[in-house]
Amino acid sequence: MKKSYTILLLICLLSTFLFACSKNESSKSAEKDPNVEITISAAASLQDVLNKIASNYEKEHPNVKITYNFGGSGALQQQISNGAPVDLFFSAAEDKFDQLIEEGLIEKKQETDLVGNELVLVVRKDSSQDIKRFEDLIAVKKIAIGTPETVPAGQYAAETLENLGLIKKVEKKIVYAKDVRQVLTYVETGNVDAGIVYKTDAMTSSKVKVAAVANKDTHASIIYPVGVLKETPHKKEAERFFDYLQNDAALKTFVEFGFKKIEK
Repeated sequence: MKKSYTILLLICLLSTFLFACSKNESSKSAEKDPNVEITISAAASLQDVLNKIASNYEKEHPNVKITYNFGGSGALQQQISNGAPVDLFFSAAEDKFDQLIEEGLIEKKQETDLVGNELVLVVRKDSSQDIKRFEDLIAVKKIAIGTPETVPAGQYAAETLENLGLIKKVEKKIVYAKDVRQVLTYVETGNVDAGIVYKTDAMTSSKVKVAAVANKDTHASIIYPVGVLKETPHKKEAERFFDYLQNDAALKTFVEFGFKKIEK
């Protein structure tokens, strides 16, 4: 009887020990590999390259899902200022980005100017109009640009037209779009005769061609800053993806999609 009791006690103790070990291992596993979704508000012109980068990143980090909110940088900045739940902000303009730094919403130690771009004039590939320079816009009926107040590409376009002495001559022909991709769509569908977009956007379309490239002296430098929001609930994962965007493989992908490296 005593022997049976001893064996039973040993079995109970062993079961308790194994259960505790199993629970501890499960806890460590969950701590090591939690499923996390991080949200990134990004300029519409980054859509193709960031989708590619997210696909690569998620293969390397299967516990992390990247969700994007694409749009005009100004509109995204306003959303974040009004409390939108975002982990990182990737802007197409420094002024929109700096506004969030001034508001104390972006971590100063976790932000950087990542890539650059160029501004181009595009027309449909089958266009019969002789448009080879920005000055040729005087002769067209409709021109699309992003809304300057909320779309950096539109702001750069307006600056270019102003500095070339064209703005007053073409302002009644301008059709404003909510973001740079909508400008591209207007050109592709023939709703306008020409549009001003980024070089990277023009590269995504088989229906348009570049008629002219804006001189760098006609607009402010096109720089894309990215940073981590201070109030992100996924700080570790957000910082990890922020670092990933700056590695050689990611930068190579940006260049493949037409962006330029920023010399630091």
